[in-house]
Amino acid sequence: MIIVQDGCFALQTPHTSYIFRKDAAGNLLHLYYGEKIEIEVEGLAKVCEIMAPVITNQNGCSLIADTSQPNLCLDDVCLEISSRGKGDMREPYVELVLADGSSTSDFRYENYRIEESLLTPEGLPGAYEEKGNGQSLVITLADRNSKVKLELVYGVMEDCDCLVRYGRLVNSGKETVTVNRLMSMQLDMEAGVLKITDFHGDWAREMAKNETILRQGKYVNDTSVGFSSNRANPLFIWADTETTQEYGDCYAVNLLYSGNHRESAQAGGHGKMRILAGMNPDYLCWQLEAGEAFCSPQAVLTYSHQGYQGVSGQLHYFVREHIVRGEWKHKERPILINSWEAMYFDVQEKKILKLARTAANAGMELFVLDDGWFGNGPYSRDDDKHGLGDWDPSTKKLPKGLSYIAKEALKRKVGFGIWLEPEMVNPQSELYQKHPDWIITQSKREPILGRHQEILDLTRPEVQAFEWDIIDKTLRPNPDITYVKWDCNRYITQPGSSYLQPADQSHLWIDYNWALYRLMDRFAKGFPNVMAMLCAGGSGRVDYGAMPYFHSFWPSDNTDPLGRIKIQWGFSHFFPANTISAHVTRMGKRHLKMAIDVALSGAFGIDLALDKATAEERAQIADAVKLYKERIRPLVMHGELYRLVSPYESPLASLSYVSTDKQKAVVYFYQTKDGNEPRVMLGGLDAQKKYRVEEVSLAKGVTSRFPANGKVFTGAELMEKGLENPLNTQFESAVLILVANN
Repeated sequence: MIIVQDGCFALQTPHTSYIFRKDAAGNLLHLYYGEKIEIEVEGLAKVCEIMAPVITNQNGCSLIADTSQPNLCLDDVCLEISSRGKGDMREPYVELVLADGSSTSDFRYENYRIEESLLTPEGLPGAYEEKGNGQSLVITLADRNSKVKLELVYGVMEDCDCLVRYGRLVNSGKETVTVNRLMSMQLDMEAGVLKITDFHGDWAREMAKNETILRQGKYVNDTSVGFSSNRANPLFIWADTETTQEYGDCYAVNLLYSGNHRESAQAGGHGKMRILAGMNPDYLCWQLEAGEAFCSPQAVLTYSHQGYQGVSGQLHYFVREHIVRGEWKHKERPILINSWEAMYFDVQEKKILKLARTAANAGMELFVLDDGWFGNGPYSRDDDKHGLGDWDPSTKKLPKGLSYIAKEALKRKVGFGIWLEPEMVNPQSELYQKHPDWIITQSKREPILGRHQEILDLTRPEVQAFEWDIIDKTLRPNPDITYVKWDCNRYITQPGSSYLQPADQSHLWIDYNWALYRLMDRFAKGFPNVMAMLCAGGSGRVDYGAMPYFHSFWPSDNTDPLGRIKIQWGFSHFFPANTISAHVTRMGKRHLKMAIDVALSGAFGIDLALDKATAEERAQIADAVKLYKERIRPLVMHGELYRLVSPYESPLASLSYVSTDKQKAVVYFYQTKDGNEPRVMLGGLDAQKKYRVEEVSLAKGVTSRFPANGKVFTGAELMEKGLENPLNTQFESAVLILVANN
């Protein structure tokens, strides 16, 4: 709900309020964001009057931005947006350079409008609303020093207590304006000490949780490699230092963007905290021509008084209902087997059919043919040095073609999926030999390889057409292909384009993502029945900007269950479990049981050479598939997540998923190192219901060590007294299912 009265604005959701107003000079002052304040339309102005700061300039600031307000020091107030050069010394929201070289903007309020729909930035993905409940507020500000206008676009999503924000610049003048900075979201708050939680990493070490106590100074989370993650995902959480999983003020922001980004928190000397999120301004430098507009990506912002758990739940709902879309939006993800570990580049028709048959016998629902199926002659894809870019199926490896393999898989009652990496090319390929100018590089420099490959320059129209042709010629003649694994295995280096003009080289970072989103959108709309999984050397591009075109993602190439526990734990703060692919592999040579138990907590799959497994191992996998399919998958796909014991604070990691009707739950226990967590308090249950506890995922002949196994407890007992935990040795794991007695 959006309320406007006398220059005051309130964005209301069922549990939150976001309030700001314009002052007499047209500056936008931020007043409040937090737990809901009940406001009647006619009472908003009074609320704002009460909340308005007393402007006395008692902090000794001599910088007066406006002579009509001699006591106003911009550095000592909470602003809705800020610009450089007016006396606000904090990091700004917007920064322009005009044709005369000046760089001070002075944006003042002009007007507002309300739209009965969710607006999205042109050329960029955005949240959507299917039920017609979305509202948008557009505030227009005019720069006093130029013909540039700034639109602040707010979207209200009441069903998940989320707000979305972005900015839009319009050049109404006759001269080019350089945009050096346009953030997506600014939030100024009266704040003391805050705890910031972010998630950093690298390949195979993704989403490692990090906590920073910010009293003074600046925190920055950013990336400059051309893609959003995995070094620093475009997201973070901030909260009071006393906030817990279940209680306390907690905020989170996530950016719907797949390129260079920047999130920051700055604590100033006047007791104010400024939060910013948007494109990385270090790599922007956009030439805004006369009559053109430029949008920042959309950011989603949420608040909960129910701690980190509350924030996660709201964002999970946001992703499920307002990001993921299409035919697979609410469908349970299929149990799949991926060919990579079974055959690597040694793809053979006979091996594929044998593995598909073995998978079908184990109850799996989908076979995915990974890398190595394409390329011919000297550029056959027999290793990672050859063939990338030549997407004709190998006549040597697949003499009967993809259609034959897909149909044969279906005969075995297994769907068929394919691996693609459309953005990349090997120098050892027919494509590269024909079009060496199609890659991203800088002239007169030797190209830098990553995984023996280069990145195709998507700013070029002919490359855009080529990459669509890869997808179209693979899928359209083969309608039995129902799944695509879209990969991207390197970052951008030497950012340059032989297509762009010298003055526009900085546009590469943004133009690439715009073209990529058009390609992904065309793919999603052209093949709506195809489920898509986003892979990028692990999680190199796992963000809310890419997820509108995909249904799940690959969190990491690190599939060692011990590593995956923390990786999936990190992702769980922002992504629901039905989007997190979790597969059983041989990595780490851990006990198969632990690998299975960890994978059972996400979108379950197998990356094993099942045809080479022992009969006992195949039986173990088949039992896990049956268990997941019949008892666990509905809870993981649609249930509510509760993080119970953190692996960062205990030798045990424990989490659960609870059905929305509180009738069932699944609880996971993972020993990451030796030691014991005596009891685990559960969450999300109905205090009045009685639940029977049963340990599952046990090897044949093994009995449960849990004292609670087979017994009945009230939800209140399980949440207040917890479950006694017998595990104490690294690599031990357990899965328990709770069912309410009717």
